[in-house]
Amino acid sequence: MSIGNSPEDERPFRDESQEARPSVGRALQQARIAAGLTVDDVSTATRVRIAIVRAIEADDFAPCGGDVYARGHIRTLARAVHLDPEPLIAQYDAEHGGRPAPTPAAPLFEAERIRPERRGPNWTAAMVAAIVVVIGFVGFTAFKGGGASGDAKSQVAEGQSPTPGKSASPTPKKDKPATPTGEPSDSAIAAAPQDKVTVQVSAPNGRSWISAKDHNGRMLYDGLLKKGESKTFQDSSKINLILGDAGAIELYVNGKKIEDTFRPGAVERLTYTKGDPVAG
Repeated sequence: MSIGNSPEDERPFRDESQEARPSVGRALQQARIAAGLTVDDVSTATRVRIAIVRAIEADDFAPCGGDVYARGHIRTLARAVHLDPEPLIAQYDAEHGGRPAPTPAAPLFEAERIRPERRGPNWTAAMVAAIVVVIGFVGFTAFKGGGASGDAKSQVAEGQSPTPGKSASPTPKKDKPATPTGEPSDSAIAAAPQDKVTVQVSAPNGRSWISAKDHNGRMLYDGLLKKGESKTFQDSSKINLILGDAGAIELYVNGKKIEDTFRPGAVERLTYTKGDPVAG
């Protein structure tokens, strides 16, 4: 018989609070059910995929893609089901090895400061300097040239004689050629060549439709001759005419005026050759 506590009394006490505490996923699931929310509701509210929500509630954090994302999802889901996320994150860290200790910034800073810096040539500054030199040279050249041209202009303005060899001779003005008229005059008709037949049709008294063909039957003109207009046709042997309103027309054939009196509104078919004007 031993005096004191029995060996059973020397056993370590069990932490009943830890045994009774649910896992991170189980706590989130119970809180979601207590809040009357479905997995779809939590996924919609947090924008966490349904598969990830189900995996976290089953304590499977592999789909999260790492501890950092797992902690973020736990915090987001806990707030959605009205839980304090910090105890759950602390529990996750305890169960998964905890967060990595932050690296002190001071030693790294000292090491970077002590390490000698190797700097290469500053090509940007060299390029800028070269550009400035080029711009200065161009500006100086332009200013010098502008001054010389300004002196030449001032000499001309003051009436001084220009430099020999560079005198500008006045450019002779060319007379503008007279615009050729569309129709030959009566004198041109009179001087018509004898080896061809020349017919001028004028409409001094009104307008008339006319048609003109050469000896091969090729159409020379077919249209309305307005009042005051005239047309001249020429062929090697024969001109065939049709006048829609012969009374409004005056004819000159081979330089001679045709004196036939045409009735107003009369349609005339005429043929003229190189000889004397003959109406056919």
